[in-house]
Amino acid sequence: MKTILTTAASLMLFAACKSGNDAADAYGNFESTEVIVSAEATGRLLRFDVEEGQVLAENAVVGGIDSTQLHLRKAQLGANIKAVQSRMPEVNPQLAVIRQQIATQQKEKARIENLLKANAATPKQLDDINGAIALLEKQYASTASSLNTQVSGLSSETQPLEYQVAQVKDQLAQTRILNPANGTVLVKYVEAGEVVNYGKPLYKLADLRTMYLRAYISGDQLASVKTGQAVNVGIDQLDGTIKQLNGTISWISSEAEFTPKTVQTREERVHQVYALKVRVSNDGSLKIGMPGEMRIAK
Repeated sequence: MKTILTTAASLMLFAACKSGNDAADAYGNFESTEVIVSAEATGRLLRFDVEEGQVLAENAVVGGIDSTQLHLRKAQLGANIKAVQSRMPEVNPQLAVIRQQIATQQKEKARIENLLKANAATPKQLDDINGAIALLEKQYASTASSLNTQVSGLSSETQPLEYQVAQVKDQLAQTRILNPANGTVLVKYVEAGEVVNYGKPLYKLADLRTMYLRAYISGDQLASVKTGQAVNVGIDQLDGTIKQLNGTISWISSEAEFTPKTVQTREERVHQVYALKVRVSNDGSLKIGMPGEMRIAK
């Protein structure tokens, strides 16, 4: 009988505390934006400098995947490009020969014109030299067109190979594991020496410098909150006190939902609530999953 009275008294005291003016406006748990970093290439993980709890900088190289086959493929493509380029005709030397022949005939024409004025040459000689020059000019145009066609055809052969080289270079870059953002390693999924496939998760990362309290409010409280609003956030201390932190509401759900199942009582779980997130700068005391409370500044 004494035990029953003590339990009843404790429940009444708990209810009185919850209904007091000191009650928080919302309760929830802290979370952070988590990023799962995955492999962008397939092969053996030759190096992997990642440990759980390690703080990584953005764009830091934290590992590498075997790229031997890609280097060999790149070398093969380079050899193919050189083989095609070796068949490329030398345009200028061939055309230079014809240009020199035309220049020689032009000089001969000028000499014949002078002789013709002195009645030392015949008009037929001038006609012959003009015909020779015209023939050389046609030969020049034909040769230039033929050489340009050959160059264009060989260039069209090398272009796909150059695209393949660019593709291989991109694949080589993806064998270097770059950390995408500043953050702390939460979970490490693989070890150096393992064979990884494209898309395989390597580690999970989160920026713990900024945490978010995901809490829930009733529809009656919606009018008193808005995004960008400053609020007070509290967390429990070992001595029983509550540590106060500054927070800012960063998101409010536009749709109501049932109270999450983590709430113990069935009566509370059937209530409709609105989720919100409060952004809080982490001084090192906040952890993912830690409970917290929010108070709207009066």
